[in-house]
Amino acid sequence: MSDHNNSSTTATTQSDPAGESDFTKDVHAMITEHAPRRFAVVLEYGDQIDAKVHAWGIALDDAAYMTTVDGKHQYSMATADNAVKFAPKPPNVTPYLVWVDEEADD
Repeated sequence: MSDHNNSSTTATTQSDPAGESDFTKDVHAMITEHAPRRFAVVLEYGDQIDAKVHAWGIALDDAAYMTTVDGKHQYSMATADNAVKFAPKPPNVTPYLVWVDEEADD
């Protein structure tokens, strides 16, 4: 592999006819496998009367991060399942964790 600090050195890889190298394919596969999953905390008002997104977040392998839609509050937590604990809970409002992305295949 090339020295990333030396711009005159380049890595040599095998290319397929479509122009995508094996290295590029491997990097893409790695990124896809380890990409964080996006989630939202949604507030349901009443019994499915209305709903709004309260916060957006990402879940990594060992932590999760969330920010409210207005950007005023940011949270770091062990798992995304804890996100609803930080949502407001006035009467007749139920917070839900909703996954935006599918879980990566193992």
